[in-house]
Amino acid sequence: MIYKRKIIDKILEYIDLEEIIVLHGARQVGKSHILFWLENYLKDKKETTYFIDLEDSRFKNLLDKGVDEFINHLKEEGLYKKEGEKNFVFIDEIQYLNNPSEFLKLCVDYHKNIKLIVSGSSSFEIKNKFKDSLVGRTINFDIFNLSFEEFLMFKNYPYFNKKINSSKKIDELKSLYKEFVLYGGYPKIVLTEEIKIKEKRLQQIIDTYVKKDVRELANIDNIDKFNRLIEILASQSGQMVNISELSNTCDLSVPTIEKYLFILEQTFIIKLVSPYHKNLRSELSKSPKIYFYDSGLVQMLFFKTLTNTITGNIFEASIFAELVKKYENKNINYWRTKDKKEIDFILKKKNKIVPFEVKLNFNRANMSVINYFKKNYIINEYYIVSLENKKDKKYNIYPWEI
Repeated sequence: MIYKRKIIDKILEYIDLEEIIVLHGARQVGKSHILFWLENYLKDKKETTYFIDLEDSRFKNLLDKGVDEFINHLKEEGLYKKEGEKNFVFIDEIQYLNNPSEFLKLCVDYHKNIKLIVSGSSSFEIKNKFKDSLVGRTINFDIFNLSFEEFLMFKNYPYFNKKINSSKKIDELKSLYKEFVLYGGYPKIVLTEEIKIKEKRLQQIIDTYVKKDVRELANIDNIDKFNRLIEILASQSGQMVNISELSNTCDLSVPTIEKYLFILEQTFIIKLVSPYHKNLRSELSKSPKIYFYDSGLVQMLFFKTLTNTITGNIFEASIFAELVKKYENKNINYWRTKDKKEIDFILKKKNKIVPFEVKLNFNRANMSVINYFKKNYIINEYYIVSLENKKDKKYNIYPWEI
């Protein structure tokens, strides 16, 4: 079964435009299955489609020979539509081409009857291979692992809305969210029932994709030091990044640490969240905080196993990922003053800002900090996000109510 991901509705808004649709995202988050869903959707509408997986070297060699060779191939297969008719071509792992930029530009400029929908696993590699010639010719979508709502769909749990009051339903959702936090949102992991197999498959993702892909992109020689860095970053999830400290701990130069962090961001493993600054002189924190996009991945990197206990930083990472999937990276910051007053997330929402404080237990929220922020930024809307204890205030919300 191919599930319909939430982002598909946004992609469909551009399906008939001439621009190339580009899906960016880490490996194993479901980009290929989104392409499969879109292809099946178009086939049901009697459209002509063609799917190319560039992990198959025969297709890579064909497309590397140029657009003319590709067009001849489509004609031989009886799939080339004449002008005025659409042929939807899906290309998975576009970064494998020697010069994807030139191939895509020639396709979109001279073959208006071909609509390209492509995916790539590394934003860094794609950006290096996509030249300025593609500006204005692509529409880009970041694909992440499953949101909690998608997690429920993959679990075949009945659809829900945010207005849930029955204690039975709330208890069920709490239990499911704990599972979501502990094991993460990679589709293949969610669909795996046995914990030991989840663990093995998560380790495979770490060994095969996280470490291997990043090592190759960054031309890393000292693998042990790089692996040590990733493990330290996992232990510091939700904390401010100290580049000098990481340099000393891992015995790597500051420029090397910065390079590795950049690559890890561009491969959708981590995100460095910058502080929110406005008006107050006391807001002197300039260091970013680090978050991993998948809480299961953090557990495996840090603990070397999947535990059955949710820690505060793992829970916070899951809330960060939920906010990203709903509101995008660019709209999320954190806030911290010189005297260490701190709020986990500041969401920029239209023309306002909304603070989110994340605690495992509603009773642990520091309302004095919230009140300080309210007074100085003149806001009314704010939220405490938690799973445990009584939700007895209007600003208290569960993760699925974000």
